[in-house]
Amino acid sequence: MDAPEMPQLIGDMEHDNRSDDDFCNSILSRFSNSTDPQHHHLCSMIGDISQGLKDLNHPLTPLAYFGATCTSLDKLSSSDPNPPSHHIDALISIISMVLPRISYAVLRKESDYVSSLITRLILSNGVTDSVVASGLKCISHLLIVGHRMSWSDVSHLFGVLLGFIADSRPKVRRQSHICLRDVMQGFRETPVLSPASEAIASTFERFLLLAGGSNTNTSEGSRAQEVLYVLDALKDTLPLMSVKFSTKILNYFKSLLALHQSAATRRITDALYLLCLQPTVEVSPEVLMDLLCSLAVSVSSNEMSGDNLTFTARLLDSGMKKAFSLNRQTCVIKLPVVFSAFRDILASEHEEPLVVAMEALKSLIHTCIDESLIKQGVDQIKTSGRKSGPTIIEKLCATVESLLDYSYAAVWDMSFQVVAAMFDKLGEFSSYFLKATLKSLEDIQKLRDEDLPYRKQLHDCMGMAVIALGPETFLRFLPLNLEAEDISNANVWLFPILKQNIVGARLSFFNESLLDTIRILKLKSAKHEQEGRIHSARSIDGVIYSLWSLLPSFCNYPLDTAESFSDLEKALCHSLRQEPDFRGVVCSSLQILIRQNKRIVDGESQSQPSDNKVSVCEQRAVSRYTLEVATCNLDVLRSSARDILSTLSGIFMKSDKDDGGSLQKTIGDFASIAEKGVVSRFFKTTMQKLLKVTEEAGKAQNTKNSTSMEVDQSSNENSLSQTRVQLYDLAVALLPGLGVKEVDLLFVAIEPALKDTDSSIQKKAYKVLSTILEHADGFIARKLEDLLKLMFEVMHSCHFSAKRHRLDCLYFIIVHVSKDESEQMKREIVASFLTEIVLGLKEANKKTRNRAYDIIVQIGHACVDEDMGGNKENLYSFFNMVAGGLAGETPHMISAAVKGIARLTYEFTDLVSTAFSVLPSAFLLLQRKNREIIKANLGLIKVLVAKSQAEGLQIHMKGMVEALLSWQSTNKSHFKAKVKLLLEMLVKKCGIDAVREVMPEEHMKLLTNIRKTKERNERKYAANTEETKSRMSKATTSRMSRWNHTKIFSDDETEDGNSNDMDTHAVSGRRSMVNSKNPSIRSKRGGKRLLPEDDFDRLEEEPLDLMDREKTRLSLRSSQSLKRKLQSEDEAEIDDDGRLIIREEETTGGKLKREVVEEEYDARSEVSGGNKSRKGGEKRRKVESGWAYTGGEYKSKKAGGDLKRKGKLEPYAYWPLDRKMVSRRPEQRAAARKGMSSVVKMSKMMEGQSVSNALKMKAFKLKKKGNGKGKKRHA
Repeated sequence: MDAPEMPQLIGDMEHDNRSDDDFCNSILSRFSNSTDPQHHHLCSMIGDISQGLKDLNHPLTPLAYFGATCTSLDKLSSSDPNPPSHHIDALISIISMVLPRISYAVLRKESDYVSSLITRLILSNGVTDSVVASGLKCISHLLIVGHRMSWSDVSHLFGVLLGFIADSRPKVRRQSHICLRDVMQGFRETPVLSPASEAIASTFERFLLLAGGSNTNTSEGSRAQEVLYVLDALKDTLPLMSVKFSTKILNYFKSLLALHQSAATRRITDALYLLCLQPTVEVSPEVLMDLLCSLAVSVSSNEMSGDNLTFTARLLDSGMKKAFSLNRQTCVIKLPVVFSAFRDILASEHEEPLVVAMEALKSLIHTCIDESLIKQGVDQIKTSGRKSGPTIIEKLCATVESLLDYSYAAVWDMSFQVVAAMFDKLGEFSSYFLKATLKSLEDIQKLRDEDLPYRKQLHDCMGMAVIALGPETFLRFLPLNLEAEDISNANVWLFPILKQNIVGARLSFFNESLLDTIRILKLKSAKHEQEGRIHSARSIDGVIYSLWSLLPSFCNYPLDTAESFSDLEKALCHSLRQEPDFRGVVCSSLQILIRQNKRIVDGESQSQPSDNKVSVCEQRAVSRYTLEVATCNLDVLRSSARDILSTLSGIFMKSDKDDGGSLQKTIGDFASIAEKGVVSRFFKTTMQKLLKVTEEAGKAQNTKNSTSMEVDQSSNENSLSQTRVQLYDLAVALLPGLGVKEVDLLFVAIEPALKDTDSSIQKKAYKVLSTILEHADGFIARKLEDLLKLMFEVMHSCHFSAKRHRLDCLYFIIVHVSKDESEQMKREIVASFLTEIVLGLKEANKKTRNRAYDIIVQIGHACVDEDMGGNKENLYSFFNMVAGGLAGETPHMISAAVKGIARLTYEFTDLVSTAFSVLPSAFLLLQRKNREIIKANLGLIKVLVAKSQAEGLQIHMKGMVEALLSWQSTNKSHFKAKVKLLLEMLVKKCGIDAVREVMPEEHMKLLTNIRKTKERNERKYAANTEETKSRMSKATTSRMSRWNHTKIFSDDETEDGNSNDMDTHAVSGRRSMVNSKNPSIRSKRGGKRLLPEDDFDRLEEEPLDLMDREKTRLSLRSSQSLKRKLQSEDEAEIDDDGRLIIREEETTGGKLKREVVEEEYDARSEVSGGNKSRKGGEKRRKVESGWAYTGGEYKSKKAGGDLKRKGKLEPYAYWPLDRKMVSRRPEQRAAARKGMSSVVKMSKMMEGQSVSNALKMKAFKLKKKGNGKGKKRHA
């Protein structure tokens, strides 16, 4: 097409609306702010073209710009043999940017004209690199969108593109590689893909021939460089080529690898890695395996850098997986070579490739070793008298076993993981291939701790061997050796490994083998005890317990429950009756057996970790438990339920306590699977005994009330009460197997107990009732009216110890009512018990308080649950019901209502604005000067500040601040710290300027103090090193925020005030760490006692919550104060001048010598009294000095040097490390480093000096220092 026809083209196709945006504006917005001159020319050129189109009244469409730009470029190149390069550059850049916006039909029609124009330009002499790069972009786009049905249509342009892949200009060469990749991507699944691939292969072959036929050194170097350029192009292009020609190129790769040229090898491996990462790309597996084997051999034959080894390991991993997916047989044959290469990488001195090699070995073990490969090795081993060589799997196992040699001791932690992966893959067939490996692991276990830092990884590896082989086979290869005369020679270290890793074992092995061993050891222990060898007997008893502790592991998905449990039952019942120490182990084992099978029968999901954490062997053991297997197992367990229930019930009634409730839980599990008739008979017997004991207790009470004789019947009453409690526990333990009639009978039995005056009976009755309400289906629906009536009757007679369980009962009743009953009934029931629930928020027992808070929140959620007909109006109504407690007559009720409001506000964001409406009432309550009410109201304000947004707070801030400060001014210093904390929270939420606006003038000093404290803390934190910040963050970041009523309503004046506990997910302990530097304030109040609630928690035998920062700190302070009291006798000696006397004890010549060391004056003591000793309220500082070896025994008493001692090492000095160097506090670390810096400073001063000069310098300094001290002392 001629150039003059281009305007006509623009006019004919001006309606092409492929892009409605102005192309000119897009370029100007992109490049107008650039400082590059080429971009300035580009913007100027596109502006001129745009103006020309406007003058001709052409639409500013991409097609119009395309036609105008091509016309201008053609005219410029035709009219001037040497056109301005910047004009050519700008025009061809515009074409390259506008081409993607042109429709394919137009481009295909005008492809010949545009391609000839671009080709003529880029092949001409004198053009710039930018012109060629832009032209290559245009050519690649024309190739992608043009006619691709015939190779003749694209061969010319494709040849032009190939001509630049080895260009010496970097910019042009890189652009040609990108364009070649894009073109090959566009050729996929078209007829031209194969010819294009052939052209690339021919080009590569041509460059190889040229490089090989060069004679001169200069020519040879340039030709070799061109080959490297082509290899760079092949890196992205090779996966896009057809299989035939990619295979041809891979064959050339093999020849190039044989040259061992690092530059060529690196490019080849890059290309292979990208090829192997493409799962859908086809490649010849034979050629690929040859290349991978060449690389594997080069790992051991050549010295590679760490980076090369790492990349080679990744390539071998991905390459072997791809080869295995293409041709299993070809890959499997070469596996030993690749495994050997990974072994050599693990032996290297580089750190980075070690982990990559280990992960690659584990990956290949699980991917490339299949059942047929294992079966082939097993069959050959079983063949007697074989004469053939080792199989492939044996070679692989031998390679893995070699990783346990002492030459690999530095990487044993990784070797153990590889060995474990092999055990996991082989499973039970490990006994054929890894016997020697187990022996090697045992030998490594015998090493000392200093020679084996990876003992945990070793035990994990052996644990995988236990899972794979099973305990029976494992103990055959590596026995416990319990028959040894000296029990210390036994392999008792195997017990924890066995206990943690046995799964899918046989119960018959425990019954036949381990129980026999236990009987033998019992006889041996009795014999030793008779002989007076008590220590040895106790050691054997410990081994017996360890053997019994394996039983729960054997009950973890055992293989033969249906066949072997009946034989094991007698031994278990005998142990339960005769050996109380093993009852917990036996009960937990029975629970595991029942619950695992029940979960499968009930169709519940297995409580197993995610698949990526469960071994193949463990998955295999669990998979054997089908529905049929679990049903058969439960049938066997059900047949034994009667005898076991009889045994457990008898033991339960005779035992004084049931540690952890193991007996009761086991009874409940067997009751859930036993026949209903069996459970019913046990229940009736229990209820008859309960009735009899209750009658006896009533008679005893009547006798006690009627007689006037002073007879001590307390022991008999306690015995009867304990028996009743046990019978109640036994009856409720049978609940899972009881029918409706039995449950109703149990309810009738506990009704009088709820009114009993004995607190223990009443508490147990409430606990039984709560259990019935929780687990008995349909009971609440049947007995709702009776339950409500009973709850009202016994409300006022409830003992405080039973309060928590009563609240549990109310909780379950309210949950049921919220789901099933009408709105009117729901409101009436909630209102009936609301006062009791709210008062529960003030109970002394922590668990009771928590249950009360839970009920409050549960009712709130039920109010807004749309599935149960709830809405926000119901929530507001419930909030108002709770707030009605503010009109109570007693401070106890008022403070409880305030706490309920605070809890609801914390839980429901919608109630924040409603809660602000009660603030005026809260401020009025502050005027009562009642400590209980004040605590609750300040806690409510704290919740409101924490949960409100800054905008909402600013509306109420003025009234809040004025009320707090005016109340505080009339209450001296009570709760001063809490008021300051609230102000700090307001400053953090709304900013200091907003608080300053509403702060009264007389309290501005307090705000100034808050601002300065905040700035000081921020400066200290910013001044800390990164190490300190990291340590502070790790030490003080708490878990997820949750409701903590103790922190919110605490009356501790010294809380750290971290408001983030309530409104963020992680708490930074920066403030608490800064404040902890001054413990004197805390020690005045509450420092020597725990929180008040802890005394009640101890009654419930609740352990200290170590995750609770405040409680832990208070406990530590309490223990430290106790320690100070115990050590008070060791007071430091003070002389008449008030100086501290430290006595150093040294043993010289058998005599004890003491020297008095005088410390420097304390400046504070000089100011306060000079020569007077400290008395009265002043505390004496104690000096705690730990023993440290300093090499003082070499000190000379006469001269300035060191002495050689007979039988001692050469003289040396040792500077002891100070524990303050690892302190969190910067000032302590600075003090510790001060001493060390003096040593370093002295060593630098003496550096390069002779021994005599160094001694002279030291002597001079010591003399100078002594003179200075003498002058000071004289003064």
